[in-house]
Amino acid sequence: MSEQVAKRFIEALGMLEAGRDLEGIVELFAADAEVGNVVSPEKFSGREGAREFWGAKYRDTFGEVRSTFRNVFAAGGRAALEWTTEGTADDGAPVKYDGVSILEIEGGEIKRFCAYFDAGSLGRQLTDRARAQGR
Repeated sequence: MSEQVAKRFIEALGMLEAGRDLEGIVELFAADAEVGNVVSPEKFSGREGAREFWGAKYRDTFGEVRSTFRNVFAAGGRAALEWTTEGTADDGAPVKYDGVSILEIEGGEIKRFCAYFDAGSLGRQLTDRARAQGR
């Protein structure tokens, strides 16, 4: 079941990135899910939290965005996804970063999601461009 949920997550993320289909990814999360990443100390709770995280905190921070997955490991109610995300910032500048997401799965739903990536590298890509543009 973990492998099926991981595959559905990857498909839903692709639809969010390409077409801003937020509901497809939100419906994968449990009503009491915890969603977060290494950048934000704030954890987002439940489906509404998943909606905020994947909409305002993820998709809305990019102009264009696409994730590709190198490795997917799933077993025993857990999945680890190794990925590269490429796209553009709001101002059209290119952005690229790598990371790993951990999914904890119960009853066919994502109970906990956390993404780990080099926040410093991503932050530098965004702030260096802003400085160069005089922002």
